[in-house]
Amino acid sequence: MRRLLLVPLLVSALTASAAVPSPTIDGPVSGGNGAPFVAATTFDPAVVGYVQEEFFISGTATSFGSATPLGSDGQWTAVPGATAPYKTRIVVYRPIKKSRFNGTVLVEWLNVSGGLDAAAGWIGFHTELMREGWAYVAVSAQYVGVEGGNPLLPGLPVSPLKTVDPARYGSLSHPGDSFSYDIFSQAGQAVRTPNGPSPLADFKVKRVLAAGESQSAFRMVTYANAIQPIAGVYDGILIHSRGGGAANLAEAPQTPVAAPSAVTIRTDTQVPVLTFQTETDLLFLGSVPSRQPDTDMIRLWEVAGTAHADTYTVAVGMADTGTVAGAELLVTSSPLPFISCPLPINSGPHHFVLKAAVHALERWVRSGRPPAGMPLLEVVPGLPVSLARDANGNALGGIRTPQVDVPLAGFSGVGQTGSIICALFGTTAPFDAAKLQSLYPTSKDYVRAFTKATKAATRAGVIRPKDAKLMKAAAKNVDLGG
Repeated sequence: MRRLLLVPLLVSALTASAAVPSPTIDGPVSGGNGAPFVAATTFDPAVVGYVQEEFFISGTATSFGSATPLGSDGQWTAVPGATAPYKTRIVVYRPIKKSRFNGTVLVEWLNVSGGLDAAAGWIGFHTELMREGWAYVAVSAQYVGVEGGNPLLPGLPVSPLKTVDPARYGSLSHPGDSFSYDIFSQAGQAVRTPNGPSPLADFKVKRVLAAGESQSAFRMVTYANAIQPIAGVYDGILIHSRGGGAANLAEAPQTPVAAPSAVTIRTDTQVPVLTFQTETDLLFLGSVPSRQPDTDMIRLWEVAGTAHADTYTVAVGMADTGTVAGAELLVTSSPLPFISCPLPINSGPHHFVLKAAVHALERWVRSGRPPAGMPLLEVVPGLPVSLARDANGNALGGIRTPQVDVPLAGFSGVGQTGSIICALFGTTAPFDAAKLQSLYPTSKDYVRAFTKATKAATRAGVIRPKDAKLMKAAAKNVDLGG
């Protein structure tokens, strides 16, 4: 029955998208420094059968206001406001062979917290998309990424497109973040009904999903509550690592429209919305007040042992082509070359469960069957908010993984002191030899327990089968003696 109900909702969303103009598309873009400037994967996509291309999109974008203050329930009604011309860019990864394309396109709102365009979500889930034949589109939706300005994370170098490569990007023009939501809608429309060279060649697009991580997740909350209901461009939305509130709907010089400090996803959403949360997002970013029950169109995934960013994000993810290296446990105290954190940063299972999340969302949109509900992390009552933890220092409740249930360390999303950046990377507390010996007398004992836990996580749908194979291979490389 759920599948039959979902079909007309998606048809309605696709019909509503006709209200969003299709921007003019130019490209593929060349010149300048010879390659798109974006913090994303660094390997040649051809080695996994993909191609990377860049396009410019341009048109007239609309800002939005609201006749009433935005409420915490997300039941927002956006009102069109001023318009302005814009020109920005999109970066596309697609299969080289048309036969490999599975019909699904994921459009990511690039993260500008560090003063440059970063494909934070893509770095985490690209191996899943590439092995399943997805296409991916990254959108420079915000002013900072194109023109420059103040990053949300102080201390990082600001690298806007027009400064980094003026020969390539000098013609771009962004009117301000009040227009970013419509720019993001038009980027999705460019995928559906291209006005110019198609970013997806002659591939037949069946589904278009939206995603945003961290700062962009705040934007996705606002987009899901205010813009998607009137734009109808996207078939599903992934909100990846949000805080308790949401981004402003409008900013100066337009009349500012601020969101409350705690916001849920509107319960009448007509497209599936999956929110993926780490421990850091609950505790440091304060998303606990925004927890909400699952519905037929809303799912909340909270993952034990995870941090907002981790060793995979900065040490492995950008070069990972889907090998066992992406499953190895890494411990480092330096997440970035110019940042030193006092404790080893998190090496938990964030990216593995994230890939299962995007798979679950795509299957939900495609079939109409929502994924199973997942347990939430166990929060200890009182202030400050904290999580219940086991004797190994790992959180109780939430989505379970073999890295947490058969641990070599305690993984936490909090615990760092000093800079905001370090706080986002959480901690790893490696077990000493005596602790490891007490848990796993021999390496075979560890592998046996890890394999059993991996099978359970795979059956639960929180680890993809191909990742399970990599994880089990990595476990066999752990030498505990015996």
